[in-house]
Amino acid sequence: MGVIATNSNKITLIYNGDNSIGKQTVGYVESASKDILTKDTSKTKITGTQWAEIADNLQLSICDLVDQNHPNFIKIYGDEKVDITADDCIKILQNSPETLAYAILINSNEFHLIKTPSDVEKYLEIKSNNSNQ
Repeated sequence: MGVIATNSNKITLIYNGDNSIGKQTVGYVESASKDILTKDTSKTKITGTQWAEIADNLQLSICDLVDQNHPNFIKIYGDEKVDITADDCIKILQNSPETLAYAILINSNEFHLIKTPSDVEKYLEIKSNNSNQ
């Protein structure tokens, strides 16, 4: 059993509120037909174990979740490609949460990487007031 609670009736969105993509993604998720739990990493700490579980469920390296082009990352590590460990990436995500590259959507027990806000539509049943299709 993982440390991140999953629920078939609830959607969890992990994002950074300092990132425009994260903020916009919240709007899409709020249109879903399920209960929503949002975790803004700029306000809520995600543990190292939780980051490891997220990366594992996404079938990614933890370092794939770090935006190495983010100005705060470059300020610390420089703009050359750096070789960092998974432990380094966990510390980066915990201490500089604005470097989270993407939002993460957890729908039931499925984990999805959200690169653009509209990606949410692929994974959720969205409430619609009108249908033009």
